[in-house]
Amino acid sequence: MSVSFKVHAASGAYDVAIELGAYERALAVTNDRVVIADEYFAAGIEAMGHHVIPITATENAKNLDRIPDIISTLRTLGATRKTTLLAVGGGVVQDVAGFVASVYMRGMPWIYMPTTLLGMSDSCIGGKSSINVGRYKNIVGTFYPPGLISVDPALTSTLSAEQRVAGLAEAAKIAFCRGSTAFAGYMQLEPTIHSELDTLTQVLSLSLESKKWFIEVDEFDRAERLLLNFGHTFGHAIETASNFRISHGVAVALGIIAAARFGELLGRSYAPDNRIHALTRHIGELLAAVPGLGQEVGAMSLTELMDAFATDKKHTRTDYALIVVREDGEVERLLLRRDESATDLVSAAFAALLEQYGS
Repeated sequence: MSVSFKVHAASGAYDVAIELGAYERALAVTNDRVVIADEYFAAGIEAMGHHVIPITATENAKNLDRIPDIISTLRTLGATRKTTLLAVGGGVVQDVAGFVASVYMRGMPWIYMPTTLLGMSDSCIGGKSSINVGRYKNIVGTFYPPGLISVDPALTSTLSAEQRVAGLAEAAKIAFCRGSTAFAGYMQLEPTIHSELDTLTQVLSLSLESKKWFIEVDEFDRAERLLLNFGHTFGHAIETASNFRISHGVAVALGIIAAARFGELLGRSYAPDNRIHALTRHIGELLAAVPGLGQEVGAMSLTELMDAFATDKKHTRTDYALIVVREDGEVERLLLRRDESATDLVSAAFAALLEQYGS
């Protein structure tokens, strides 16, 4: 099974292809290319005749102070503004490569090949790069989509249970935010961490085509695309408070649980057939497969979570910015005055999460 489509974004159109065997075909071309690759793949890619800049896929690798070394290496290798940068890896590699491609000689062409299920199901399209500065996560970045995104589902065979959970949780969230039809389609596939490649390919197609709609109507995060931050504000706080021991995708999955609880604390009444219940059940089943999660959640304090939550870049000086579920099951953006009442509700949502998932 193969799927291809074009994303028509404000910054330009680009192609997305989902096809088994795409990895080998993409690396068969070596002329006038430099590869930024996850260190797991770097040696094999170099053996195929490519110039490779290896990246260790950690949050530290996407700190702004690491970027000059990569740019210097590109210059040493003789890269020009016409050289193609091929990025092979997960979200960290994508962030680094997308940012470097956007600023090197004011922009060079690039191709992205995601190797994680999270990258394949979500972050590979949209064109955003996010770079950390000191302790501030994702505080700088650019919009600069690759000319081609090439997804090979066969690469998921190397992934851990935790990495599969991260990708499926994000796919479920995107489908949920797109609407009842997309979410029903996702749930009908009955995705699990043990799903076969054909099912995963269908999940990826549904997730990316759902996200495609958000990008085409709001590439620059001004309105509709902000809805995809559902779970992210709570999730980023979890990620930070855990000192990144809880990975981004798993933290967002936990953030979805916290955001759903926050909606209830706001006084919203979700009927038994509201799809938020199906989403949280599914996310809970996925999270049960993450080894050691209870210990990592239990190691966080409520104070650490609230401190991290308070500094999220989506908030303003006067308001918390959150994506919450309405009583009809749709998501909406909510601005809450940063007062004691709102802070207490956020704290209660985190406290419920710690009680449910900590050990």
